[in-house]
Amino acid sequence: MTEVAFHFNAPDKLAYACRLLRKAVAAGSRVVVTAPADALARLDTLLWTFSQTDFIAHVRQPAAPEQLAVSPVVLTETPAQELPHRQVLLNLGTQLPAGFERYERLIEVVSLDDEDRQLARGRWKQYTELGYEIVRHDLKLKGAS
Repeated sequence: MTEVAFHFNAPDKLAYACRLLRKAVAAGSRVVVTAPADALARLDTLLWTFSQTDFIAHVRQPAAPEQLAVSPVVLTETPAQELPHRQVLLNLGTQLPAGFERYERLIEVVSLDDEDRQLARGRWKQYTELGYEIVRHDLKLKGAS
């Protein structure tokens, strides 16, 4: 069963996603990131610029199968499609991601924004109703940003 984790109280959702991706890739994980197109475009840019010393190899869908096979991070609006990655799904969107149960881990990042928090509560409830136990990560308590 997929491990579902909520990382909440992120002051900057996309900046936190960059750091999370850096950590996951360094650990050898292959990650699919799902979000609306505008957020993916901003994340794509941030992955090139968020650190002067790091580069996180990534590809944005649609991409050639050869690119998908070698890239540790895939940015897509539709995670339910057939992708070679099955380890981690990072959801930056507002809906339950279709096909999330195909992944070993699902990470939901929740900002400080009231609307984002409310939508996340709805997703939390949906996961719980589907029988998933949720791991909580309060970023305020960890001092993360």
